[in-house]
Amino acid sequence: MKNILVPVGSSKNVVSHLQYSVDFAKTFDAKVFVVQVYNVFTKAGTIINVDSILERESKAFLNNLVSQIKTNGVEVITRTFKGDLIDTLELITKKSKIDLFLIEPRTNSVKEEVFLGKTSGRIIKHTEIPALIVPEGYVFKPITNILMAVKSAIIRKKNVLSPLAKVKESFNATVHLLLVKTPYYNEGDFEVNEELSGLITNTFHTENATTFKGVLEHYKSNNPNMLCVVRRKRGFFTKKWEKNVILKKDFHSSIPVLVLSGMK
Repeated sequence: MKNILVPVGSSKNVVSHLQYSVDFAKTFDAKVFVVQVYNVFTKAGTIINVDSILERESKAFLNNLVSQIKTNGVEVITRTFKGDLIDTLELITKKSKIDLFLIEPRTNSVKEEVFLGKTSGRIIKHTEIPALIVPEGYVFKPITNILMAVKSAIIRKKNVLSPLAKVKESFNATVHLLLVKTPYYNEGDFEVNEELSGLITNTFHTENATTFKGVLEHYKSNNPNMLCVVRRKRGFFTKKWEKNVILKKDFHSSIPVLVLSGMK
């Protein structure tokens, strides 16, 4: 894990989030790319060069953020881009060989009932890049106990477990696998292959309406300091992600959530 991308908005938590990102990256000796994506909608006949103004203000904003944190020897690269959020982030990911996104739950929203705002929700829902969602104000500490919750352990994609494997190795963490039998269960869903088996210490089974309810049932007994879930069409946030915004009443987490790309 050598390149970590941190999209930032105008939230009150942005400095804290950036500090966590740098502290996390230091463990992997990784670079941190801090980016802000903006879009411009101008009326015909506009004389002022809005693009150059926004670009200049965005660069100043990012540089000011970096000046407020302790980089601790981590290389922090700031970039501003004009364009559609998802298309731009995917382009950056390919060009800079990004391994992981670090995102904060609410980059712009100030509504207390919101867990993931529109921007963060779009990133999680519409990209296939592994992402780590870091709770607001969360201070970096070693990751020692990971709870991975899935309703199907079938893996068809290559390297989908790579982020989890790297976190486990770097922190010498324990990984507990929770297999949740939901109404969508198919025969063979709980067959754990050799790659996944090599990462986990214990396996638990539960039957619930959703994967999240299974997590709630086993959360206290496992006492994790990281939750790992899988992004897929009928995955962890199926109904919750019909809209980009995710409310706290539907899902929230007080610990970092590692979201892997779909395994199938």
